[in-house]
Amino acid sequence: MDGDPVEVGLELLRALEHEELSVADAVDRIETVTTHPSTTREILDTAEKRGIIEREDGIVRPQGRTYVSFESQVVQKEGDFECRRCGAGLSTGHFIRFDSGDLGPFGSSCIRKVTGRD
Repeated sequence: MDGDPVEVGLELLRALEHEELSVADAVDRIETVTTHPSTTREILDTAEKRGIIEREDGIVRPQGRTYVSFESQVVQKEGDFECRRCGAGLSTGHFIRFDSGDLGPFGSSCIRKVTGRD
């Protein structure tokens, strides 16, 4: 990942394709950006302050409807990678191009999970 982890995390939350998800599931997505607890809290708190999400009773509701475009925002690269979500070895890494930085690599199923397509 490159870019500021808070800004990348905010863009990821903004692009989630869920009506709602548990805070634990939101943290699972954020952990693809950072595993540092204070940065994770900062991402969630900032997202709520900016109106990107609403949090209530352990539920996160994304407020925007700006989804990741797999045609224009997901880039595939060949190489020797490890998935940021599951840790599996990859020969093809999928990266999400956000304005604030690229996030990845992910395997083909994990990128769908991270964005909420599955």
